[in-house]
Amino acid sequence: MRTGFIFLTLAYVLSQFYRVFLAVLSPVLNQDIGATAADLSLASGLWFGVFAAMQIPVGWALDHVGPRWTAAILLAIGGGGGSALFAMAQNPADVQIAMGLIGVGCSPVLMASYYIFARLYRPAMFATLAGIILGVGTAGNLAGSAPLALAVEALGWRESLWGMVVVSLVVAAGMAVFVKDPAKVEADKDVPKGSLLDILKMPALWLIFPLLMVNYAPAAGIRGLWAGPYLSDVFGMDASGIGGITFWMAVAMMAGSFAYGPMDRIFGTRKWVIVVGNLLGALCLFGLWMFGDNSVMTTAILLFGIGLFGLSFPLMMAHGRSFIPPHLLGRGVTLLNLFSIGGVGLLQWITGRMYVASSAEANSAAAPYQSLFLFFAVLLLVGAVIYSFSEDRTD
Repeated sequence: MRTGFIFLTLAYVLSQFYRVFLAVLSPVLNQDIGATAADLSLASGLWFGVFAAMQIPVGWALDHVGPRWTAAILLAIGGGGGSALFAMAQNPADVQIAMGLIGVGCSPVLMASYYIFARLYRPAMFATLAGIILGVGTAGNLAGSAPLALAVEALGWRESLWGMVVVSLVVAAGMAVFVKDPAKVEADKDVPKGSLLDILKMPALWLIFPLLMVNYAPAAGIRGLWAGPYLSDVFGMDASGIGGITFWMAVAMMAGSFAYGPMDRIFGTRKWVIVVGNLLGALCLFGLWMFGDNSVMTTAILLFGIGLFGLSFPLMMAHGRSFIPPHLLGRGVTLLNLFSIGGVGLLQWITGRMYVASSAEANSAAAPYQSLFLFFAVLLLVGAVIYSFSEDRTD
């Protein structure tokens, strides 16, 4: 399984790459096929929307088919096929369909890993392993910036996408060959097999869901969408300057993934590590709201903090997983992921409309962005307050 985990991690690197690479391609797509920012915003939203919707069938497949073929087949069809369609795109609609298909391909890869971790390793190790694969996978976030720009400049964007077809198919084949399915777990003979409704009936999870929906959204939304126009409009930064700051924000997100993982074992609590981390993230967002137009250095430090504290996702997944019985594990972890990724997509849509509305009556370049930072900060505070009433479990 060591080689299998390597391919699962590479698949998640691809997932991270595909969720951010449109920012680099936007100028050439506008020039070659007339894709506007609004067209690409819809394409990005389709990726997240389809990804989130797929968590329900992916959860069923993990429990009934297993992670090996679930991840391999969907990545080959969605990642490989979607990239091929993207490479042949003649108009913005082709790009949007391709991004939806790529969302299908990326939807099972992280949950396949989490399913295996939950089945093969001690529960106390889940958060650490989840954080490691999330942290390593964030390298795809880095690859979707300067390295992709160099590839597009040297080869062209269509040729670069054809290269991604090959990479996706090779990784899918590697998972098919090397990933091993854990033995299936059936419910006790005296207990019904259960369904997704049984998970939704667990009161403990409903105190986790609200924070799970918003905890990753500020880091993902600002890094993937708002940092570029914010730094350009407020500080007049060019692509090189924006790339430098967003690169370090991505590094902070990677560091946060690794740091959160073992914290429950170090401090003997999951809940309070998550609460404190999200409160610190909210504090950084409040800082951007109040001082985000003061200096580039202040902004860079606060963006770094948002990236660092905004990656409590693996620890939250470990907390939610601790309430889910083994025979519902696949559907349980994918339901948790649905709330997280669905929250990112929903808040991207909401903040987009907030920005348009506030821009019309803004008295400064920073004002529309400051309203978004305040919105994210308040959501984190509300989510953390609700979450603080949850039952703490450390396995």
